[in-house]
Amino acid sequence: MKQRALFLINPHSRRGQSTRHAAKQALEQLGLELVETDFDTPEQFPEIICQHRHQVDLVIVGGGDGSVNGAIEGLLETQLPMGVIPLGTANNLARCLKLPMTISEACQVIAAGQYKAIDLGWVNGEYFLNVAGIGLSTQINQAVAAEFKRRWGVLAYAVTAFKLMTKQRRFSAEIRCNEESISVRTYQITVCNGRHYGSGLTVAADATIDDRRLDLCSLEIQNWWQALFLVPALSQGNYATGQGIRILQGETIEIITPVPHPIDTDGEITTQTPATFRVIPQAISVFVQS
Repeated sequence: MKQRALFLINPHSRRGQSTRHAAKQALEQLGLELVETDFDTPEQFPEIICQHRHQVDLVIVGGGDGSVNGAIEGLLETQLPMGVIPLGTANNLARCLKLPMTISEACQVIAAGQYKAIDLGWVNGEYFLNVAGIGLSTQINQAVAAEFKRRWGVLAYAVTAFKLMTKQRRFSAEIRCNEESISVRTYQITVCNGRHYGSGLTVAADATIDDRRLDLCSLEIQNWWQALFLVPALSQGNYATGQGIRILQGETIEIITPVPHPIDTDGEITTQTPATFRVIPQAISVFVQS
């Protein structure tokens, strides 16, 4: 019998409109029977997934990290495995899972049928697959224009980050992790469930999306221009003592700030400090390469 897949392609993702037909054709040629439905935003994904739980064998989400994030609650409720077609700008989840970036190859991974359980991050009741951020990242996500991002991709984030960094001021925070409390002055606090975040950055060289831990990176340089010299370290996830980068790892992390700071999860601002972060081990299943 053919596997039936709920087919959810975000039309608002960077390549959603132009690639929907190609993805559908590739999947059907590989033997999958697709179930399609109308929707306006990924916020509707949980309800749609739950409605189809007894009609399909898997869920396929095409879009960026935000689109995939939109499906989390439905996947948790139904425990259906998910196939990912990376159509966004950064596609950090796909990079964490080492998925191919072409539509045809991504569809082949799904059709092959091998999947594994991965962790989820959780902060103040909000789930995230890859990353939650406080500081510069929230400003970038608010400032980068949709058309600019659609046209220039990752470069749009890099340009916006550089413009904002020159104006950004450090903020104070208390980080509680592994029964230790640390006071910091920082430009950015990033809490990762996966390995990759931002536009080509790596939180830790040994981080994986199924390691049952969260990885925290705090950018505690004195002046914004020092970040330029840290690009190689931030890209590779290898940090030396005295670079102005603090790395912490734990199953639970608390962050408290003197005034509330917004928090973005997988690119969308969803909550604010004070915040409690947790890892939820092996929460959902995702198709991966054999």
